[in-house]
Amino acid sequence: MKVFYKPSVLYVIFDLIILIFSFYIVLNWFPLTTNTPFSKYSWPSIFYMITWLVFSYYLNRYIPLRKQTFFRNAFKLFYITLLVSLGYWGIIQLYFDNKFSEYVLFSISVVVFTLNYLALNVYYAYRYAVEYKDFTISLDVDRINAKVKPAIPLDEESLENLCSTIEDHSGICALNFLKNNVNLGCGNTLVFASTDAMILKYQLQYQFSTILQLERLNNIRGINKMLCTVNDKLPDDGIFVCCFESKSTYKKEFLKRYKTGFKYIIYAFNFLFRRILSKVFITHKLYYYLTGGKDRIISKAEVMGRLYCCGFKVIKEKKVGQLIYVFAQRVKQPEAMLQNTYGPLIRLHRYGKNAEPIEVYKMRTMHPYSEYLQTYIYERNSLSAGGKFHKDIRVTTLGRIMRKYWLDELPTILNLLKGEMKLVGVRPLSSQYFSLYSKALQEKRIKYKPGLLPPFYADMPRTLEEIELSEMKYLNACEKRGVFLTDIRYFLLILENILFRKARSA
Repeated sequence: MKVFYKPSVLYVIFDLIILIFSFYIVLNWFPLTTNTPFSKYSWPSIFYMITWLVFSYYLNRYIPLRKQTFFRNAFKLFYITLLVSLGYWGIIQLYFDNKFSEYVLFSISVVVFTLNYLALNVYYAYRYAVEYKDFTISLDVDRINAKVKPAIPLDEESLENLCSTIEDHSGICALNFLKNNVNLGCGNTLVFASTDAMILKYQLQYQFSTILQLERLNNIRGINKMLCTVNDKLPDDGIFVCCFESKSTYKKEFLKRYKTGFKYIIYAFNFLFRRILSKVFITHKLYYYLTGGKDRIISKAEVMGRLYCCGFKVIKEKKVGQLIYVFAQRVKQPEAMLQNTYGPLIRLHRYGKNAEPIEVYKMRTMHPYSEYLQTYIYERNSLSAGGKFHKDIRVTTLGRIMRKYWLDELPTILNLLKGEMKLVGVRPLSSQYFSLYSKALQEKRIKYKPGLLPPFYADMPRTLEEIELSEMKYLNACEKRGVFLTDIRYFLLILENILFRKARSA
């Protein structure tokens, strides 16, 4: 523990503001027995704040946040709140004969802790925002002679035993499906049903052309670790077969169990526990401690995204019973991934003025790992009205609501304040979308700052070609009439469409 260190001045000032605000809230808004709360509690308030600041400094709470983890800082906050509260409770009991209310002390401590805790959540959600990459660098690993090794086909008895094992674990329907789609008896097919990736670690490389995992991905804690191990063991173009229960199927089956009118409320709490707690960086360790990582709710988009992230390409998918079976071909090394988190805020890598890379902040509206699925979605879906993908499985239900009412765009104000974007302008694009545009439009786009409100909300185009024409029209107007006058004109047109023609961000 550092006894003496240089505290973060901004952190101390922010903490002092929270303390003052907390006292104001409690003394002004809470029901109290005294008519002059500010006069009565003025000196105790000052001493409380001084004590809080001293304890916070001594327990290293004012070390810059970038050097601290969330859990450590949150523990310090709880510890300081407890120490200060107990200390002042004892002083009130021993020296002031209950002259000051314990209710006021308790209320102030709760408000101070709550505001500080919320502030920590906001800061770390911003700090740990997922970096959605449009391209990543693959791990540089040499794979020499990555061809499948010859193997002896299974005899009739061994094949029978294997089929019996598959039937016992997954059912007759799954067995029949797999027999029709996987050469189970060739000798180069590995079938396993374990949540432990270590089983694969000791298998020889390139021994199997197909690896079949019978256990649902919902029950596997280290999914990426397992996928990367499979990637390493498979030869070039090898096939991995896995299965999972999708979020939509889980919901449908869960609601069937309950006849009560409260079944949606029950499902909401269950979803919060099995889906949200397992993803949020603040609670995921607690979730895994309680459940061991089993029976998680996983969306189809997340599974597909994990596969692409770990070097696979989905070539076939089929629903058998309640499970979706996926056939994925190994096409490259796993991506060099940063630690993914699942907070509400994300950073999107986009092109800014002069093609400079910028990070655009938005509220999360997509399932985890959706950033790896642009190619998958583009190959299977056409662009719908407004340049969005038709039936985009990456977007969550809450995300669609947020997009409808522009809530996902609110963090972009950060980009406006940083001067990377302006209010009206062509939307900052990913490399995938940018490559779809004509060369002439690409060159013209990068001459100007991107904007929060794109010009196509003034023209309301429906196809990619119409969007390109709308943007070219706007950029030509910027060249002829100037950016300021053009942006004012387009802002008024966009405002009219938003208010009266219900233009939305999705």
